[in-house]
Amino acid sequence: MTYISKPTVHHPALQKNAIGLVRREYEGAMTTLCAGCGHDSITAAIIQAFWELSIPPHKVAKLSGIGCSSKTPAYFLREAHGFNGVHGRMPALVTGANAANRDIIYIGVSGDGDSLSIGLGHLCHAIRRNVNVLYVLENNGVYGLTKGQFSASADPGSTSKKGEANTMEAIDGALLALSLGATFVARGFSGDKAQLVPMIKAGLSHQGFAFIDVISPCVTFNDHDGSTKSYAYTRERNVEVVQADFVPHAQAITTEYDPGTVRSVLLHDGSWVRLRKVADQYDPTDRDRAYAFIRERQKHGEVVTGLLYISPDSSDVHEQCNTVATPLTQLPHEQLCPGSAELEKLQARFR
Repeated sequence: MTYISKPTVHHPALQKNAIGLVRREYEGAMTTLCAGCGHDSITAAIIQAFWELSIPPHKVAKLSGIGCSSKTPAYFLREAHGFNGVHGRMPALVTGANAANRDIIYIGVSGDGDSLSIGLGHLCHAIRRNVNVLYVLENNGVYGLTKGQFSASADPGSTSKKGEANTMEAIDGALLALSLGATFVARGFSGDKAQLVPMIKAGLSHQGFAFIDVISPCVTFNDHDGSTKSYAYTRERNVEVVQADFVPHAQAITTEYDPGTVRSVLLHDGSWVRLRKVADQYDPTDRDRAYAFIRERQKHGEVVTGLLYISPDSSDVHEQCNTVATPLTQLPHEQLCPGSAELEKLQARFR
């Protein structure tokens, strides 16, 4: 795989974040994906989110598997830790990494083939354990790296570039995550950066498994009439379930306004956000209603995007297993390996 580095010279007038870094310092190598690939738009949103949150790149670990989507971590946060694993095993890798060092911020980038086929079992258990990671599934409905075969997320009746129709049912990533108990579930569109950036920021700040399924059209193999993962199809049928922004923890900002009206609110960084109060019927903390709403809109050929579900009581794998507060990477050898006598005591409990 060939990586083309970017120049490191920055214009002195570039805006800096709270830790003094410019956006360019959150970028990576030059992309080698097809021009217009939705994955590159997701990369831009990830860069923007990390920069706005002022997260030090060296405090981040980015992991991936195999596929076009799994190449994208090379294109952001060049100073972060990184691991590109084998096909479908990234959820297991991030589980182990998080168990060893809970102080690192983890982002996993995968695709519909990598996650919903060969890696499906690993993904299910990472969700079930509520591993503390932002998991971005770049969903284009095909295996783009191997010339456009249908993936597990391809909708029945959709056609390939050659005109062949898919006859199998699709695995919907968001519905899967909801049914398995994920504590943060969202869906976005690579062509809607304004919606995607706040969702990524919220996912990075969530304590537990944050799953974002992003429709990301493959411009080479799946951006044609008959595809349900194309730019045109997604733009025409996109239903934003709730309009929301993300504000980091700080002194509370409050406002009052009537349903159906718009209110501009000044944020801590001096910027403004325009809020529109939406209908009351959608509750992103109700897992069953969120699942039913997605299914209902699917019957009308619509793609529901936005924050679909968030648990108000999320406890990650460390809280569930009552692990030590100190990362295992920082514990001395004597505590990690207390000796055969302690092992005998532990085994005696199971006899």
